Amino acid sequence: MNKIIIALGNALLIVLSVTAQEGNPSVKVFSNFNYDLSTAAGETAFKEFEIKRSYLGYQYNFDDKLSAKIIFDVGADDGSIYTAFLKIAALRWEASDKLTFNFGQVGTKNFKFQEKSWGNRYVAKSVQDEHKWANSADAGLTADYKISNKIIIDAQILNGEGHKSSQEENGKFRGALGITYVMSDRIALRFHGDITPRNTYGENHGSQHINTFAIAYTDNNFDLGVEKANMMNAQNMIEKRKDLLSVFGNYNLSDKYAVFGRYDNLTSEEDWNILNDGNYTVFGIERQMAKGVKVAINIQSWTNATEDSEVARTLYLNVGYTF
Repeated sequence: MNKIIIALGNALLIVLSVTAQEGNPSVKVFSNFNYDLSTAAGETAFKEFEIKRSYLGYQYNFDDKLSAKIIFDVGADDGSIYTAFLKIAALRWEASDKLTFNFGQVGTKNFKFQEKSWGNRYVAKSVQDEHKWANSADAGLTADYKISNKIIIDAQILNGEGHKSSQEENGKFRGALGITYVMSDRIALRFHGDITPRNTYGENHGSQHINTFAIAYTDNNFDLGVEKANMMNAQNMIEKRKDLLSVFGNYNLSDKYAVFGRYDNLTSEEDWNILNDGNYTVFGIERQMAKGVKVAINIQSWTNATEDSEVARTLYLNVGYTF
């Protein structure tokens, strides 16, 4: 597998070097060092260096209307060996000044607004991404329509399995509709509805619905975001509900330094999914080392909702860089 990844990387670099004058190559890397602060007395604390994710991409403009983008996602999830996936392979068509389509393996709309507002993806995923409420990319079609400078609506129809899996045998799509309202230069609102049809017939199964409301506030030195969402008929099981709340903020101390924090709360109705319910917090300080290079020292904590659950607390040094 490592040889395959190296060969893939070399091939991509050759293509990028040959065509760099015609398009825009890009690289994004998320790495960290982490140290377990929850280790019991007398035990050796777990610690490691990680490269969690690397994105190798390239964008090419055919003309002022058509462009294409390809991104390879190389990562190690849950301690697995590094694996390369084709994350994005999409054709973008700007049909008019107001209407844009993306076709192929596309970036999804479910939590991009929140991820941009959070702004610290190299430190932690947004809450829906982290808990797999939706996929960041999938095969399908997306459309954006700009009603005005303040209102944009978007829609998507996807396979529903994400960019790491193929379509299921039932052939049912996952669809969504969203609207973004930019109230002012400082405040933006986002509503999004997502539906996954049931994949098994029976009185205990139904379509899963995710409803999300998010707000982003931006000031000269301060950013704040709030996300509230619920999942009805979770995992296509009738009357099973999940809820989440995420609150996050960033404050710029200077041109180089910023502090940030976030709180997530996940619950399930009548505790049916209590093993995955709980509270997550992160707080830290970030330094902008150079354009495209950020370093953050932070403490991340998870407390499960089960009774007498102990806090799992980890110290992180995160490094993210793009070029």
